[in-house]
Amino acid sequence: MTVSSSCRRNLHSHTFRCKHASGDAVDYVRHALSTGVDTYGISDHTPLPGDRFNSHRMDMVELDDYHRAIKEAQHAFPDVRVLAGLECEDFEDCRSFYEDEILGQRNFDYLIGAGHFTPLRDQWEDSYFGMTSAAKLRAYSDHVCDLTESSLYLFIAHPDVFGLSSEHWNEDLKACSQDILAAAEANQKPLEINGGGIRKLAERSGKEAHPGFPLREFWEVASDYRVSVVCNSDAHQPDHAMASIKECVQYAEELGLTIASDEQLGIKPI
Repeated sequence: MTVSSSCRRNLHSHTFRCKHASGDAVDYVRHALSTGVDTYGISDHTPLPGDRFNSHRMDMVELDDYHRAIKEAQHAFPDVRVLAGLECEDFEDCRSFYEDEILGQRNFDYLIGAGHFTPLRDQWEDSYFGMTSAAKLRAYSDHVCDLTESSLYLFIAHPDVFGLSSEHWNEDLKACSQDILAAAEANQKPLEINGGGIRKLAERSGKEAHPGFPLREFWEVASDYRVSVVCNSDAHQPDHAMASIKECVQYAEELGLTIASDEQLGIKPI
């Protein structure tokens, strides 16, 4: 995929419904238009049956309105390929909901697999700052490997967030990375370079000890594997609709990583 075309696509954005973002689908696509966008995916955090973990995601009663808002954006901007998506936690008892209702009945275009939480001893641990031991990192890598094996998910969001839990790169982080990358290669599952992480790195520069994400060492290891990447903004406000995507693309180019094409992702021409 050429650099110019990869800079015209974003598949990771949110709306006000997740309770930590602003704006609606039409606002994000409108802002993206000025960049020459041709493909824009709206992919807010999915509601979960029983409204679990709903402090950072939409409630189930908002799903109809979310779907309507995406259709409104599709109608308002016919020259942009506006896709309906959701960012999903891989809870085993939610998979039928994703498959039957979201992809089936509602005919959404794609789902993103995300490991914000890691299953550990019958509870869910924070994947960002809770991966503080070799055992926890193993649990995280096992969970993300499972995500790569699932046909439900088009790609895996920010697989390198576990780096936030450690102050320095070490052998445990390397082993975790290798496990994830081997699974992504075996299952031909693209991995995301996350623009939201790039923006946070810029904001934090020199202030905190941990390496943050994108985790440079993770992606350096990735260059030894036949994996493809998706460069996304992870926009949580409309003026970030296409933010940091060029930086993500440059990051991938510097490390010799292959950016997934529209064809590989199953994105059809308008």
